[in-house]
Amino acid sequence: MNNKVQVLLVSGGAGFIGSNFIIYLLETYNNITIVNLDKLTYAGKLSNLTTIENHPNYHFVKADICDNEIVNKLFLEYQFNGVIHFAAESHVDNSIINPDTFINTNIYGTFNLLNIAKSYWMDAPFKFKTGCENNRFHHISTDEVYGTLGATGLFTENTPYAPNSPYSASKASSDFIVRSYFHTYGMNVVTTNCSNNYGPKQHNEKLIPTIIRKAVNNEPIPIYGDGKNIRDWLYVKDHCYGIDLAYYKGKAGETYNIGGNNERDNLYIAKKICDILDELKPKSTSYLNQITFVKDRPGHDFRYAIDASKIEKELGWNANENFESGIKKTINWYLDKYNK
Repeated sequence: MNNKVQVLLVSGGAGFIGSNFIIYLLETYNNITIVNLDKLTYAGKLSNLTTIENHPNYHFVKADICDNEIVNKLFLEYQFNGVIHFAAESHVDNSIINPDTFINTNIYGTFNLLNIAKSYWMDAPFKFKTGCENNRFHHISTDEVYGTLGATGLFTENTPYAPNSPYSASKASSDFIVRSYFHTYGMNVVTTNCSNNYGPKQHNEKLIPTIIRKAVNNEPIPIYGDGKNIRDWLYVKDHCYGIDLAYYKGKAGETYNIGGNNERDNLYIAKKICDILDELKPKSTSYLNQITFVKDRPGHDFRYAIDASKIEKELGWNANENFESGIKKTINWYLDKYNK
């Protein structure tokens, strides 16, 4: 990163990954100003950002990325050097019940941000405005666009897309729109597809917070099907580091997969959390007794796993946490939260 002050628009910065990333950026760089644009749906909380809410280089705007007028005004006022686009509806179960919200936010919202950025940064296809030559649009996506894996194999950047839920289909669509703006207009874009994130500030609806919350509240811990669905788990701060590298050092038009190389099935996750809670917050019986199996959700992908060798080799990224170290930090964070 050069010494010139950068002004970045971060969409969805009050959510789980976005809030962790904003704090990471402000702790890492002095010459950066961040405008956080977030609609504050159920998944976005300003409490995620209390530690930097008064930071002189941080500004919050409550608005929808689909609002053309407001997004235009922000670009005019702040003259952004870059966009890092997190904002998305992301809960698969919700996408099954209300797919229209996912189509609107994830597809049209991405297009709106991208198209407005192009209008401010470019005079014509492959012709940047003076001073905008290095401006970049970074799109944050998911490994779910690749569909599901069998017992072996890994998703690579060349894996064909095969989304299986309205959520993943909407993210796949947004990925393709971003790709098209690179090939059609020469826009400086980069996309990262990540595996399942976990860590501090994740929304209560997600698997790991649900297991912890249900356990400490002495409620049944629900596990879909037989609990054998496998995910590759990525600690959120490792993800933030990967986004940082891809944004500043990634090659225009490229996709980088970011994965933790931590494949674990859902039942292992539940048992590991229960084992740690038995040590940290013991009670008369083991938390393992609270694990219950519930009817599987429709279209539940069996296994995701990412090959992160491209970002490791080209940009020097490596995960600092394995699952067993990261989950202990995560459980301690939630225990502190619930004790307050």
